[in-house]
Order: sequence, then structure tokens, then C-alpha cells
Amino acid sequence: MLRLTVNRKIMLMTFFIIAFSFLIAGTFILSNLLGEQEEDFGQRAMLVARTVSNMTQISNLLQQENNEESMQAVNTIVEEIRIINKADYIVVMNMDRIKYSHPSIHEIGEKSTSQDLNAAFSEHYYISNARGVEGTMIRAFVPILADNKKQVGVVVVGYPMPTFIKIIQENMSEIIVTVLLSLLFSMWGARTLGRHIKKKMFGLEPEEIAKMYVERQETFNAMHDGIIAIDKDLNITIFNEKASSILGVGNNPSQYIGKNIYDVIPDTRIPEIVENDKPIYNQEIYVNNHSILSNRIPIRVDGKSVGAVAIFKDLTEVKQLAEELTGVKAFVQALRVQTHEHKNKLHTISGLLQLGHTKQALAYLTNVTEQEETLSKFFNDRFQNENISGLLLSKISRGKELGITVSIDEESNFNRIPPYLDYHDFVILFGNLLENAFDALNIVSKEDKQILLSIDEHDDTLAILVTDNGIGMSEEVQEKIFENGFSTKENSNRGIGLYLIKEIVSKGHGTIEVKSEEGKGTSFLILFELGEDRVGDN
Repeated sequence: MLRLTVNRKIMLMTFFIIAFSFLIAGTFILSNLLGEQEEDFGQRAMLVARTVSNMTQISNLLQQENNEESMQAVNTIVEEIRIINKADYIVVMNMDRIKYSHPSIHEIGEKSTSQDLNAAFSEHYYISNARGVEGTMIRAFVPILADNKKQVGVVVVGYPMPTFIKIIQENMSEIIVTVLLSLLFSMWGARTLGRHIKKKMFGLEPEEIAKMYVERQETFNAMHDGIIAIDKDLNITIFNEKASSILGVGNNPSQYIGKNIYDVIPDTRIPEIVENDKPIYNQEIYVNNHSILSNRIPIRVDGKSVGAVAIFKDLTEVKQLAEELTGVKAFVQALRVQTHEHKNKLHTISGLLQLGHTKQALAYLTNVTEQEETLSKFFNDRFQNENISGLLLSKISRGKELGITVSIDEESNFNRIPPYLDYHDFVILFGNLLENAFDALNIVSKEDKQILLSIDEHDDTLAILVTDNGIGMSEEVQEKIFENGFSTKENSNRGIGLYLIKEIVSKGHGTIEVKSEEGKGTSFLILFELGEDRVGDN
């Protein structure tokens, strides 16, 4: 019943709107018709008045001395003209304002006192309106001139102006037909428009649409991902609370609905999706000083692009979680390697003691301790972030287990971080560079397997160099190594590490250079412009 009632309301409202539009249009048409008739009657009155004024017989009679005979003759001539032209009256007067003709016999011979005649007695031609007992009259005033161009009188011709009611009465049949057609088309238009509106609203009622809008907004706000959508004019249509929280733009995202995306957040890169009509998935971008992982997708309706939506996560949280997982994995791996190393060292010390070589056992123990302390001191002095130090220590231990010597340049130091990046990015960068070098060395048969890592801060530039003497790469492979999913290995989980490195370098506005020769090895050189932030501050 509610659905039927709302539908009827829509149709009735539409019907009355259309019918009222026809009524307004009809009123304007009648007003225009009334104006046209007024102009037509004015021109007709002027034509009749000029006709009478140009009659030589009339001007001669006005100059005769026998006024009674002249009046009777003038009235007879003028009345015939009045009846033929359907004028309400034609009044002819001499220069003394004595009426020579009038529809009412009692007015003939009387003197006119009307002030409207003054201009006509000064040889002026004009039309005027006058409101009387019987309605509005349209009058034409024309001077009567003798053959010698001397004015001998004035002729006044009057026509009654038709009223609204009279026009309606005269055009009753046409008006009835028009009204019936208007009602018919109003009903048809209301029904057609109602169906069209229902179709556009997917058959939903206004109450249902309002409910769905509220539910949709609350659903978006309940999500843990930021969501921003824009239309083809780049105006914001969706802006949930998580997006507001991630990007730090206030606590009331609804205030941005309807605003241009460039006026709120100019660097979202959503407009480029509207322009290119192509989706971009899992791209790390820097928006409003926040690092996010964004999926940007065009919105299509009936095959046409009508906007775009961005779904994104705060990459800081993701990186922290990834680092925790990576850290746990590295910690477990480091414990396993250290357990293996310490077991070997204990066996060595035990063997020396059993053989009675106590001095050698003490020297060996001292040497191992010094190596560990030297390495720890090196990282504490030159690397300000313990997460990166721990990662590199674990990679050195991992290399020993694999029979690979991982060397870090003694002049290396890492105290400042480039703009747009944080230490989470460098955990990913160093980890993947070294793992890629391990993979390159694991598949070659060499006794001396080497990886060198150099990190240098000089003249506001951070240079990172990783070289290995592994398998190397062909030029064809070098062109594809940074593509997402590309790998020379069969493992399905490969092909993401170097892609992540490229994304981090791009985000930090850095450069990456690869040099490789098959059978000899590979080197990666990465350069960043340094900012003021220190590594430990991020």
C-alpha cells in the first residue's frame, strides 16, 4: 500500500506540475493575444479616422455656415462608415469643438470638454486608451484639414477593447479543445515521467533510497580501508571516515561530499583514472604526506565511465605488520644459524680442551668474542636504526650458513633517511636486495661466493651499492626484472622483490642502476637525495 500511495503521489504531483505549466503558458498566450488585438484595434481606428478626415465633403461641410444642415449631412455620412467598420463611435467636431456626428443624436450640436482633444486641435495624430463605464476604449485622433491645409476640425474614432472574458467566449471551442488536449498530454506526460523516474531509481521508493543511502554511508564508514570516489566532473561522491583518518583531513568527511577533489586533496591521483579509464592496482603512493597502498578503479555505468573510486590502506600499519612478521622470521632464522654456529664453536673448544690445548682454546674463544664485539660495535656506531642493524646481522649469518661471504664496507654509515621514505622501506629494500643476491649465488658452483654491501652518505646523497659474483643476467632479463610477477625461477611466490624495490625508489624520487654480466655477477646502485630526518626518527 505504501508503494502504491507513493507512486500515486509522484504521478499526481507530476500531473499538477505539467497542468500548471500548460495553464501558465495559456495565460501568457491570452495576454499576448490581448496585446495583439489592442494594437490591431488601434491601427483600425487610425485607418477609419484618416479615411474620414481625407473626405473633401466632410471638410467642406465643416466650413459651411448652416450648421444644422451640415451636422445632419456629416452624421449621415459618418454613421454609414461607422456601421460598415463596426466602430463604437465616430465623432466629427469643428474647431469650436461642436460635435457634428455621434451615435447618440442628443450629443450632436453639443460642445466637447474633453482634455484628450487638445493635441488633435494642434494638428497631431495619435492613439490613446480611455477607461469608461463600458470598459476600455481605443481611440484614434486625426485633424481634418481643408484644401488649403488649414485645420477645420477633428475626427475621433473609438473601438471597445475586448476583455479576457470576451476573448474566452469568442474562442470557447478552441480553448475547450486545447484544455482537453493539455489534460490528456499532462496525464500521459505524468505517467511517462513517473515510469522514467522509477526506472532511473531502479524501482525503489524515496524512503527506500534514503534508507539505502544511510546504510551505504555507514557501511563505508565501518570498513578498515579508506574509500574515496569521484564523478566524471571530479566532485567527491564518497569519502568515508577511515579515509579521513588515514589522510588526516578532519573528523567530518561528509563535509567534503560535492567538493572538487583538487580542493580537498590535490595529490590523490584519482583524476588520472577518470582521464585514462584504466585501473591501477596495489600502487604505493604518497598522498597528503601519508604513504598509502592504493587500488584505483574506474566506475562504469552501461559501459561508460562515470567516475573513479580509490580503495587504500595506511602503508605505515602494513609495513609495521610486515616488519614484525619479517622480524620474527629473521629472528627465528638467526637463532637457528647462531645455534648451528655456537654448536660448531663449542665442538671446536671441546676438542681443543680434550687434546690439552688450553691456550689454543682460550685464544680461539677470545678471537670469536672480539669478532662478535667488533661487528656489534660497527652497527651500533654507523647504523642508527636497530631494525636495519638486526636485519643486516641476520643476513650475514644467513650468508655463512649458505657458504656466502656477506661483507659490509667499513666506511658505510646510515644516519639520515631520504624524504618520502621511512625505515620500513629500507628493511624491505635491503632484505630483497640481499635475498636476490643469495638466489643468484645459490645456483652457481663457486668456492668463493661474495656479496658486498656499501652504504654511503655524501654531499646530501645516499648511495646504496650491492654487488655479487653470482650468475648474472642477460640484457633481455635486465629489461624485465622490475616488472611485477617477473621471475627467472619457477616458484610462484617469486617476482615481487625487485618490483617492491623499484616502487620504493620511485616513491623516494631516487634512481636505480643495474649492471650485470652473465657468469660474472650483478651490481645494483641506488641513489637518493637526503632530507633532514635521521633514520632513528622514523
